Amino acid sequence: MSLISWNDLLLGNLPERWLQATSILLLGWLLAKSISWFGSVILLKLASRSANTVDDALVVALRRPVVVLVTVLSFVVGYQQLQFTERVDLWMYRVFHVAVALAVTWTFARAMDAIIHAFLGSRKADGQRSDKDQLIPAVRSGVKILIWGLGVVVALNNAGYDVSALLAGIGIGGLALAMAAKDSVANIFGGITVFTDKPFRTGDRIRIEGHDGVVQEVGIRSTRIKTLQGPTVVVPNFKFTDSVVENVTMEPSRRVAHELGLVYETSPAKMEEALAILNGLVNENQMILTEERSVSFTAFKDFSLGIQFIYYIRKDADIFATQTRIHLEIMRRFAAAGLEFAYPTQVEYSR
Repeated sequence: MSLISWNDLLLGNLPERWLQATSILLLGWLLAKSISWFGSVILLKLASRSANTVDDALVVALRRPVVVLVTVLSFVVGYQQLQFTERVDLWMYRVFHVAVALAVTWTFARAMDAIIHAFLGSRKADGQRSDKDQLIPAVRSGVKILIWGLGVVVALNNAGYDVSALLAGIGIGGLALAMAAKDSVANIFGGITVFTDKPFRTGDRIRIEGHDGVVQEVGIRSTRIKTLQGPTVVVPNFKFTDSVVENVTMEPSRRVAHELGLVYETSPAKMEEALAILNGLVNENQMILTEERSVSFTAFKDFSLGIQFIYYIRKDADIFATQTRIHLEIMRRFAAAGLEFAYPTQVEYSR
């Protein structure tokens, strides 16, 4: 099809028709501005008075798409006041049909996104985390992809393309696409596994492949973790099906294990005193589970007498603060008892 000439665009329309078309466009613009003001001022105030949050979310989400839709429709009505050749009409109506289809798709996508977020995004009154928290991003993304996929198909059909032939071509190339997108598919199934098996929730502290941090968001393809060091890492979801995930938050208590070493000059009586000191620390600290511990003289090492010290900190305790207090008390009480820690040494004897 040849390009549209300026003669096609300008001839055949009296100034009155151009004035009518321009007036309709101006009225459409004013109507769009009025809708924007009415939605952001009047409707938003009315919605804020209701108990639920769905209407508030809908007003905010639909304000811009509705303005765009009204503007596009004003172009369509304005164009109908003009007379052009059949060739120009064919092109322009295809453009208008595509624009209307995309504007309607955007409006519907924003509305569904607002509704899903309002329903699934609600928090419990007691402030506890919900399983919904990690479901929200995946559901919102999935619905958006579905709506926009259908909208693009409708827009292509309105543009004159043979959608059935296009879908058939997609079917033929589906195998190649699946091979190319196998990582994405694996990530999606990994996300489904996270939602169904629930190895962790949003807000849980987990460890996976050297990363230790708090889960911020679980999406369709990946999960965001705020590490204890500060940076945020993005972990592909298939990692959660192929790797061992340690959920620190779900642990009933935190296990802390130490291998202490005393010098070989330590007497049996002093060794017994060291063991008594460690047992006493466990008994005195309310943040430690007293029934679960291991304090024992375990080995004669190359340069030290080995003591194994294992204790469990309660789940609701400040883990790092409790560890710090225990460590400092070990140093203080061992020093007061005259117990000396060993360090790698080498003694040479000469004859």
